[in-house]
Amino acid sequence: MKGMFTGIIEEMGRIRDVIPGDQGVRIVVEARSVLEDTRVGDSIAVNGVCLTVVSLFPDAFGADVVAETLRRTTLSAVRPGVPVNLERALPAGGRFGGHFVAGHVDGVGQVRGRRPEGNSVVFEFGVPGDLRRYIARKGSIAVDGVSLTVASVTEEGFCAAVIPHTLQQTTLGLRHPGDPVNLEVDLVARYVERLLGCSGPPGNES
Repeated sequence: MKGMFTGIIEEMGRIRDVIPGDQGVRIVVEARSVLEDTRVGDSIAVNGVCLTVVSLFPDAFGADVVAETLRRTTLSAVRPGVPVNLERALPAGGRFGGHFVAGHVDGVGQVRGRRPEGNSVVFEFGVPGDLRRYIARKGSIAVDGVSLTVASVTEEGFCAAVIPHTLQQTTLGLRHPGDPVNLEVDLVARYVERLLGCSGPPGNES
């Protein structure tokens, strides 16, 4: 495992370039905060996908996305100008504020609905069938790298309330019904399943 994350997004970056290669693509991401103390070889989660920094610029970084990751995540759809959520890997002894996120996307879900509720927005997400068994009320899940708490479980997925700060500081504020999102289920749920000896096919580790 390259690094661990918390699901607390540090900033929204923007795709500057997508460069095709033999085994995938190289993306160049405009950023500011996540570049501080970052070196080539470090890990940064881009919309919840753990990527290795392969090049650095004064206001951007480059990372390679292999074909398997393109097939299994929403990074296949990124284009220049598209905003993305960014988080550096958690440093040893770093402050922990969300939940343990590995940066290995388990599947692509979909925004099914959004509605205002108080000062928040409640999102309904559709989840692939093989991942629904990991969803529990009050449990944790990462959506495009954002740590969310499950407010309720639905027949086809779950609902979560997103506060104004998160809407402003992440791409969730730009998401609407029909949009695809990267999902990473709670690592604890996977470990519990394995300990109980009832694990199904291994999840994708993109």
